Amino acid sequence: MDRRHFFSAATVTGIGAGLPLAANAQDAAAGEKHSFKLKYAPHFGTFSAVAGQGLSDQLRWAHDRGFTAWEDNRYMRRTLEEQKEIAKTMEELEMDMGVFVLTGNAGATDPTFTVKNEDVWQGVLAEVEAGVEVAKRCNATWMTVVPGAYDLKLHWDYQTANCIELLKRCCDILEPHGLVMVLEPLNHHANHPTMFLKGSPQAYQICRAVGSPSCKILYDVYHQQITEGNLIPNIEKSWSEIGYFQAGDNPGRKEPGTGEINYRNVFRYIHERSQEEDVEFIVGMEHGNSLKGPEGCEAVVQAYVDADNF
Repeated sequence: MDRRHFFSAATVTGIGAGLPLAANAQDAAAGEKHSFKLKYAPHFGTFSAVAGQGLSDQLRWAHDRGFTAWEDNRYMRRTLEEQKEIAKTMEELEMDMGVFVLTGNAGATDPTFTVKNEDVWQGVLAEVEAGVEVAKRCNATWMTVVPGAYDLKLHWDYQTANCIELLKRCCDILEPHGLVMVLEPLNHHANHPTMFLKGSPQAYQICRAVGSPSCKILYDVYHQQITEGNLIPNIEKSWSEIGYFQAGDNPGRKEPGTGEINYRNVFRYIHERSQEEDVEFIVGMEHGNSLKGPEGCEAVVQAYVDADNF
């Protein structure tokens, strides 16, 4: 199985089929179309300052600049009409769908996966069941799962065992359909102090224990730079359990080149290792834009051109 994940800089609420492009979108779309070595995936809002608020218009603008993948955290929560529009446009453009959020509240304080509560667990499993049909609608393979908050009163090892048990039950639903949930470790220091899953070694241990092709790691470089650093060695050690990557520089969580991470080297490692093993990853652009307006959109494109120049 080929193994191919932020939050919009501007929230998109409407359907774009009938909306005109922004005034400067035609000129922007006529810019150079790049041939990227990796499948970088923007999200709605990344290019809205030039493409307009229309969902299809943003997809087309990105495609015209060379992006061949897309991710949409909100996809499962969109209206059926919006889901169908996105899926139809991506199919026309031959763009691959990256992740959407299947289950998990990154700001939650009540445990979900880590404490045995059958009522809560049934809610999680119902979300997973619903996600199967949503994934089919947009030809998606990967879905983000955040295992929720840790419990202050329960030993960590018991919480780990509980998490593994529920993940196995999720895999029983996903595996027959060839779908993959990717577990996202989130940093405690800057963004998500209550989350149970925070590091790549922890995620690796859990995925190995679950032992299913439907349970892999979402390695978000931004989060792991904050949590543990040592990026390439940690990617190497957890490689066999990684199903998806996301990017964002630190500090600031903006495009590559705005912070301290050497993304050219990180992307080079991912590309070379992928070539050696004949696998393919999507790299979700889960970050904001460092600059506002059309200038910010072009800065994002150029950032990925530069980081991809290895």
